Amino acid sequence: MAGREISDERLRAIEEENQRLRRAVDELTILNDLARGIGASLNSQDIMDTIIRRSLRAVRAEQGVITLVDKQAKQPMKTLIRSMVSSSELQPFHLDQSLLGWMHLNKKPLVISDPQNDERFRGVKWDEPISSVLCVPLLVRTELIGVLTLYNKRGGGGFTEEDHRLLAIIAAQSAQVVENARLYEEEQALLRMQEEVRFASEIQLGLLPKEAPRIAGYDIAGISIPAQVVGGDYFDFIPMEDHCIVVCLGDISGKGLPAALLMANLQATIRGQSFLGPSPRECIARSNKLLFRSTDPGKFATLFYGILDFEKHELFYCNAGHDRPFLFAKENRPTRLDVGGIVLSCMEEFSYEEAVVPFGPGDSLVVFSDGITEARNEVGEEYGEERLSALLKGSLDEPAPAMIDRVIESVREHAGDCPQTDDMTLVVIKRDRA
Repeated sequence: MAGREISDERLRAIEEENQRLRRAVDELTILNDLARGIGASLNSQDIMDTIIRRSLRAVRAEQGVITLVDKQAKQPMKTLIRSMVSSSELQPFHLDQSLLGWMHLNKKPLVISDPQNDERFRGVKWDEPISSVLCVPLLVRTELIGVLTLYNKRGGGGFTEEDHRLLAIIAAQSAQVVENARLYEEEQALLRMQEEVRFASEIQLGLLPKEAPRIAGYDIAGISIPAQVVGGDYFDFIPMEDHCIVVCLGDISGKGLPAALLMANLQATIRGQSFLGPSPRECIARSNKLLFRSTDPGKFATLFYGILDFEKHELFYCNAGHDRPFLFAKENRPTRLDVGGIVLSCMEEFSYEEAVVPFGPGDSLVVFSDGITEARNEVGEEYGEERLSALLKGSLDEPAPAMIDRVIESVREHAGDCPQTDDMTLVVIKRDRA
């Protein structure tokens, strides 16, 4: 009799061991299939869908979801990507923010067998069909990158300790793969954006004058150096009839692509209005109205707009809130060209003014953006208008391109190792001496 009892015990032990071995084989098969399924793809969405489907089959759950953490968000558990797979006809369940917060704090598997009465989530409103929840963290070197959540054990009952352990292994095996795929996609998106910005830079450079106009008796040059790949400064030379040419330089609020887009809009507007042949103040007033109607509030542009009559040797101009250009005449102190009005796109209606100044033999006009005068060195000191004026006065005998080179070199020497923070634009017009 005793021998038979021992035999029965041994049989039960053998059966339990066989069951354990079968579970281990099944788990290894699941993990091996999962590794093959997610290892061949770099698409994060496909990878997450595969993980959820394999997880649903592994623990016999009705619905699963992966929620990734947005690392750049101010909220620590903001959903970045939500991937859901369901094996039933139920509507998608909503993962409560409290559950995400718990996972963020604890970073360990969570089993909820009675969601409606769980003391840990008192006050949480669960979707009615949810009867059980199994939630595991996706960790990469202790950092929470997401959460894998399964709902409702098929056939009733709750998730078991074995389900909990298997899903934790799946999450541990999958987290780095998901993160690698997301990083790859971010890298590809960054490369595409960089390529688009490069194209934008080429387009913007194409909008600026390819060469300065050649006018007998005058020496003209211009340059724009963006602080970023694209910039918000604008200069232009627009030929007109009756021995005239428009010379303008603008500075758009902001930097980067938004400023570049507004710069293109400003250029198109100014060119369109210039061809109508109005006076400077009329051109600026009309352009201001058009920009006000097509530009978001808070965006504006400063602009110096001048019409050089190289037969009468006069400059008609209107300054719309721009840094006052220098007009050097012989040995006198430079004249500052400040007649005009407010910046463009600030008010729809504004009565701008204009002025005319003679452009005598040996005179030099220097129009610049604030990226020149506001360039700072390591102690925060600005380059300043006085330093610019003194440099220009000492280089009036040089050709226009050489004057520009001297200014840019001087500004960069002043800034030293400090990066350029604003676009730098210069236009120089010199009349030959008689």
